[in-house]
Amino acid sequence: METANDAAELHQIEEELHVEILPGTEIMTDTGTHHFLKGSSQVLVPQPSADKSDPLNWSPLWKGLSIATATTVSFSQGLGPLALAPIFPDLIASFDSDLAGAAQFTGITILVLGFSNFIWVPMSTAFGRRPVYLLSQLISLGSCIWRARAQTYGSFMGACVLHGIGAGPAEAIQPAVIADVFFLHDRGFWNTVYWTTYMGSLTVGPIISGSMALHTGWRSFWWFNTALIGASFLMVLFLFPETMWDRTKATEISGTSKSSQEQSLEKIEDSQKEDLTSPDVIAPDPFPKTTEEHDIWLGKGRPSKQQWSFSQPCPDLFHTLFIAFWTPWKLFVFPIVEFAAFVVSWSASMFLVVNLTQSQNFAAPPYNYNTEEIGLFNLAILIGAFIGLATAGPLSDYVSARATKKKGGIREPEMRLPAMIPYVLLMILGNFVVAYGYEQKWPWQAIVVVGYGSTGIQMAALPAIANTYAVDSYKPVAGSLMVAITVNKNLWGYGLSKFITPWVTDSGFVDPILTNMALITLWCTFGGLFYWKGKTIRRWSRNSSVHRL
Repeated sequence: METANDAAELHQIEEELHVEILPGTEIMTDTGTHHFLKGSSQVLVPQPSADKSDPLNWSPLWKGLSIATATTVSFSQGLGPLALAPIFPDLIASFDSDLAGAAQFTGITILVLGFSNFIWVPMSTAFGRRPVYLLSQLISLGSCIWRARAQTYGSFMGACVLHGIGAGPAEAIQPAVIADVFFLHDRGFWNTVYWTTYMGSLTVGPIISGSMALHTGWRSFWWFNTALIGASFLMVLFLFPETMWDRTKATEISGTSKSSQEQSLEKIEDSQKEDLTSPDVIAPDPFPKTTEEHDIWLGKGRPSKQQWSFSQPCPDLFHTLFIAFWTPWKLFVFPIVEFAAFVVSWSASMFLVVNLTQSQNFAAPPYNYNTEEIGLFNLAILIGAFIGLATAGPLSDYVSARATKKKGGIREPEMRLPAMIPYVLLMILGNFVVAYGYEQKWPWQAIVVVGYGSTGIQMAALPAIANTYAVDSYKPVAGSLMVAITVNKNLWGYGLSKFITPWVTDSGFVDPILTNMALITLWCTFGGLFYWKGKTIRRWSRNSSVHRL
């Protein structure tokens, strides 16, 4: 719980509310003797410090610039890794390869991308988010130039490896930035924005590459990507201050007892007390404003000069790096992390299956479509992703808010899990349409509109809900948690890229696609178990050191 400072205070709140408060459980209202800083009508979690440089206190302008810049990094780094699908025929011709060999350009990039975060996340923990973004964008810039100039299969594969290293932060750093800058009640929305933007970039890549390959040659796409990454680098340099903030040492504006500030707090609370009988706030308010007299910086702060440095001081460098490197491995034994990792991995794999098979299906008879036409089919996935963005965040926040109100202001991370149900059903529908549409050569409209559209919706929604659940349960290690999830996802993605093409060749489209669908459904079904017993599972790790990092 981020609104209480010490064990004694926590125990007192538990006694008053008659509820067990575990890591991840949050009090979204005032108790009898404890009053918390509010934004609008909600208790702010975590409680911001009294420092104007605290990212939680930043003005809407600085929060907006920071999240916009982080989003452009995620988008520009994600544009290239899966952009090859519609231009596989061109790569096969240029490098004298076959379809399985061309698919490995994607597979190797995915594999390296996931494991590179064992470097990037410790660096972001030790030195900050800003230097990681700057360095990774320089590496991505070099890799795109290399891709554009590569003349042999081996050279292009080397550029893919370098690109995987440079693009790693796109999958792990922005959730930490969101946790740095936004309060708990807004994170569901912003995590959905991040995930949709990142997965959207993976979708837009094939659309752009297919069209450019047809009209200006496939190498021109990599020069375009170079320019985009260069522009993003400049945005980080001039618009993205450091967002990492040490809350363990900050002077918190936190709950206090009546004995010390009873009169002043009750005077404030008489006019600002939360009305639990009215509907909870559903639409995200990314920049909440306060009416509390003692909170002079909330919504008015700005970065300090130190936050514009190229790195932040780290007093115990080697210990910090070791802990940051070890923590993702440790998290693999936490059931909630594994649940999120498997949901994210297999939900994303549905998109990867579509990505790797679209040329195999649509470039062949009876369709015989060119690279531009195949690339444009990905627009359906992109539109679906935006539908997922527009619905998943608000829906999960709404479900969680209603459950919180029913429990008298007590919020548990598990409360958002029922929001997964409609997206699981859409995922099943989309897989059936793609599998049987490919196999029986249905009209492209059914495959693309229904199948690809459903792929985009579930791709935005299911990972965002699962990620937010895991982050809410283990907030102090959000970055390390994303490493664990990303490694799991990309390892499966690499394996899928190895066997999907020959499996389809040998058995047709139905068996591999529906097998993958069955696995996605299996992992999502565990959401029922975690909704029922998630708090018990969190109790097992309540004393773990991950909550003190």
